[in-house]
Amino acid sequence: MHLSVQHTTVYRYAQKVSRSTQYIRLSPCAGPRQRVIRWDLQLPARAVSLRDAFDNITHVLTLDAPYQEIRLTAQGSVDVADVDEGEPAGPINPMVFLRPTPLTEPDEALSAFVEPMRRLAVSRPLIALSDLMAAVLDRMPYTPGSTAVDHTAAQSFALGAGVCQDHTHVFLACCRLLGVPARYVSGYVHSPSRTEVASHAWSEVWMANRWVGFDISNGRHVGGGHLKLAIGLDYLDACPVRGMRMGGGDEQMSASACVEAAAQ
Repeated sequence: MHLSVQHTTVYRYAQKVSRSTQYIRLSPCAGPRQRVIRWDLQLPARAVSLRDAFDNITHVLTLDAPYQEIRLTAQGSVDVADVDEGEPAGPINPMVFLRPTPLTEPDEALSAFVEPMRRLAVSRPLIALSDLMAAVLDRMPYTPGSTAVDHTAAQSFALGAGVCQDHTHVFLACCRLLGVPARYVSGYVHSPSRTEVASHAWSEVWMANRWVGFDISNGRHVGGGHLKLAIGLDYLDACPVRGMRMGGGDEQMSASACVEAAAQ
């Protein structure tokens, strides 16, 4: 599938920001599942390009002059595979993704929730984790506005609601409890019913010597329409924009993404 993407994020501040540094992960890497045809990142100043600890393409944007608005635009086209046949390990040992983080630390409720799946996860992992995906979505219906970016897996699970970030954090916590390496993925997903979408999140699980994608919020395996931007242990490692600033007061952020499919 050939995907065309236009993504704009705007930050506005009540007062002037005197200085800021942002880590921007809005550029897809080429890989077994996707081929980047063209990609353009428009920023308000020159940024330093690097690969972070998870091998994500990262731009470090530092602004020294005062401002009250910043606009970030990413656009381009990428060919993505229609079927997820998995990805090799890459430069990072998959066992790294067994480590819990503050956002994915399990509690007693999550431990009890996943325990009945432990035996099947050993003998038939694909079936077990597909069942886990369905169980998470059933336990936590997709509910926009129900959580914030700093909600942990335990908090959103207790709430019984969440969005793709929360579903992914809960799924990661459960996989790691089962001894299965799992990583957070940020990106986009094309929906045939609409082109206007928000940034999306899903999980990749290490099984049979490959990374296999699970889109928990949509209740399906990753396939045609999923475009990967970044990976990490949780949202903080892979989120599209993360930074720090001096000044500015209250912040308002608006983001819009348009993902369209076209003939290759």
